[in-house]
Parts: sequence; structure tokens; C-alpha cells
Amino acid sequence: MTSVTELIGQSVWDPNGVWVGHVVDIRLIKHKGELQQSATVYGLVVSAHRGKLLCLTRDRHRRWGWFSRSLARVLYVGSAFVPWSSVTDHSGGEVYISAAKQELSRV
Repeated sequence: MTSVTELIGQSVWDPNGVWVGHVVDIRLIKHKGELQQSATVYGLVVSAHRGKLLCLTRDRHRRWGWFSRSLARVLYVGSAFVPWSSVTDHSGGEVYISAAKQELSRV
């Protein structure tokens, strides 16, 4: 099974066999109040342009910093958001989703 960090750069395919793009970022929900902080994958950001967009972070009040917000607007143009619930398989070096490419929301 592929670890979450290994998803970066993998190709994403919809159920019709249409190429959606490459995984460029992973959205997480952090769980606080536990003995060890953990996180759950919320979704993937997919782009036709290959690149890594990690490290766009929020502050401790879950607000975007001005720099991260500005950078995200530029870098995420044309990207699509894939909810984790739509991911059907990610174990073979490629990611397969249940939603069609045209149904995905734009970032």
C-alpha cells in the first residue's frame, strides 16, 4: 500500500480512463487533543502541471497567511480538488478516482 506522501507526483485517472493530472498537494485535517497529533487525509489537489505545492500552511488559528494565500492563488490556477472519498485505488503507482474529471471542483 502506498503511503500518503508517496502520492505526490502520481498520475490521477477518472473512471472513464481520462487523465486528470498529477497529485501536487495533499489536504489534511489535523486532530488536536489526542496524545499524539494525528491527521486525516481530506483530499488531493491535482494539476496538469507537475510540481509540488506543499508547505502552504495555516497559522494556529487555521487562517492562511497572506503569503501562502497569494502563492496558492497563483500556483493552484487550473487545479482540481479530489475528495479523499472519491479515491478508489492508490496502490499501483497511480491514483484512480470514482468521479469524472468534469465533475471535480476547481481550486
